[in-house]
Amino acid sequence: MEGLYYGWQAVTSMPVLLAAIGGVTWGILGGALPGISPSIAMALLLPFTYNLPPLVAVVLLASVYVGAEYGGSIPAILIRTPGTNSAAATVIDGYEMQRQGRGGEALGLSLVGGTIGGLFGLILLSTLTEPLASLALVFTPPAYFALGILGISIIGSLSEGALLKGLIAGVLGLMIATVGTDPISGVSRFTFGKPELLEGIHFILVMLGIFAVAELMAQAGEERWTEGTKPETSTTRLRLPSLATLWRLRRAQGIGCVLGAIEGAIPGGGGSVAAFLSYNEARRWSKEPEKFGKGSEEGVIAPETANNVVSATAIVPTLSFGIPGSNSTAILLGGFLIHGLQPGPMLFTTNPEIVYGLFGGLFTANILMFLIGAVILTPCIWLVRRPKPYLMAAIFGLVVSGVYAIDHSLFDLTIVLVAGVVGFIMRKFGFPTLPLILGLVLGYMIESNYRRALLITNGDHIVFLQDGVSLGLLACAALIVGLSAMREIRRMRNPIKLEEAPAH
Repeated sequence: MEGLYYGWQAVTSMPVLLAAIGGVTWGILGGALPGISPSIAMALLLPFTYNLPPLVAVVLLASVYVGAEYGGSIPAILIRTPGTNSAAATVIDGYEMQRQGRGGEALGLSLVGGTIGGLFGLILLSTLTEPLASLALVFTPPAYFALGILGISIIGSLSEGALLKGLIAGVLGLMIATVGTDPISGVSRFTFGKPELLEGIHFILVMLGIFAVAELMAQAGEERWTEGTKPETSTTRLRLPSLATLWRLRRAQGIGCVLGAIEGAIPGGGGSVAAFLSYNEARRWSKEPEKFGKGSEEGVIAPETANNVVSATAIVPTLSFGIPGSNSTAILLGGFLIHGLQPGPMLFTTNPEIVYGLFGGLFTANILMFLIGAVILTPCIWLVRRPKPYLMAAIFGLVVSGVYAIDHSLFDLTIVLVAGVVGFIMRKFGFPTLPLILGLVLGYMIESNYRRALLITNGDHIVFLQDGVSLGLLACAALIVGLSAMREIRRMRNPIKLEEAPAH
């Protein structure tokens, strides 16, 4: 009952409502811009959350995530360009429906399917998070260290085809996390005489550089980037599906809900994986599989339902254990840490109003996504048609103003720009960026608990094997890394077969 009370307070709170409205609107607009992913849209707002109340800040960021997952389907359907990675599967049949003059129907299926998926994911989020978090109450310093190592081991699943590069990126993130003051002794490290580095390199600055600035640099290097993108029609009108249509498509929606729930709860799964799996399974179980790729309604609603389920269930491991499994949840975790909130089991005890308020805010955001999505189509079409230089300049201005507003520090701006260059170089050479963010976010947790565990045992490392929870987590981490390494070896031995496989 306490959770319902806090959730109701959030739903009826004007600041939270305004945060949800603003977040969903910005998320839809950001998602509609090709190349501006949900994580980038969230990162752009992150500096502006410093002076907001904690609940308002996290609801704002989570609402951007919700809105961006729907917004990505708009250019996917209209101009065959997915606004987000998870909307890539929607292109296949959504654009075919647009070519047939049924673009309004496809947009309606995306909106309704996304709303249903978001609400279903929210139910799972609100029922699974606390039981999972309660398991972590038995965690000791060795167990927390092992949990951090398990989080780092996820790099293997996030670096498909580039395991070594992923590990290098993760180590780089851990190295950046050591800059500043030692968590145990208080001695300054790697500051090079710069007082600005005594508190370390804030992950917000690195996130903005790696995600936003690097993306701007990459897009500026594209050919014909100065031209606007023109949809084939600017007169598309949203057409919502009838109840009879939704009932006919219930199997595809169910597949999207189930696979979205599974992939979202697994760190490293993500909306794009869930969307393509849902598309394939919907075709497998469809009564009309021959329509897929030719404008199938099931081919639109299944992936859109799945990636919106992920936008809720991906928050489960973040809230339960403090381990982000995707770029977007890493940004959300940053929003918690900015306000001194550490996701995990104690958050439900010390700040239940934040957790259940977030659930209430997400409910509001999903309802608002449906209402706002029904009226924002025309502005989105106008926005998609703008020349990229104007859009990129506006986004860069937002980055600079947001960073400078945090501490009025030019040094912070320098860090953001340097991180942007590093992120751009990593992209050019095929290094995944999420492992770096994971290493940076989890670095303090890993190092501090490692040091505490050794202090307790006078430097004896056997404590990590004597603790049952620690041993189990380390074994899981070793298994994940081992399986990733085996997959990488098979890929290197049979490159042609593995590259040809998706064509079948």
